Amino acid sequence: MATSSGNSSGSSALQIMNSGSDQEGLHQVMDQRKRKRMVSNRESARRSRMRKQEHLTDLTAQVGLLMKENNQILTSINVTNQLYLNLEAENCVLRAQMAELSNRLQSLNDILDYIDSSKWLLENEEEDLSAQFGGDGFLNPWSNLCFNQPVDMFMC
Repeated sequence: MATSSGNSSGSSALQIMNSGSDQEGLHQVMDQRKRKRMVSNRESARRSRMRKQEHLTDLTAQVGLLMKENNQILTSINVTNQLYLNLEAENCVLRAQMAELSNRLQSLNDILDYIDSSKWLLENEEEDLSAQFGGDGFLNPWSNLCFNQPVDMFMC
């Protein structure tokens, strides 16, 4: 039984030895997998940093373009505001001129109305005088005047 127990303890020793070498092999495989994982993780992290850097570069370029576009819009707004202010000032001047011209026109219309009413009065007066004094118009000095002719004060 010693041989069988020896065999059995020998095979256990082999199993222990095999399991010891299996464990070493297992450790080597595990270490190799860890190294592969570490290398893979490092490579993945490097790619991630590169993507992040590219994204940051793209965003920086986009910020530059947006700032340039913003400045162009602000310049356009300033030019438009200046044009608006100029037009508003010109409109104020034109409104004032229109008011002045309207007043002048009203004054001229009032003068024409006065002249027309004076003509009517003169015509009525002339008719009254002509009826009273024979109608020759000699006694009515206003009958021969033309109101639309300029008056020359230096006539000889």
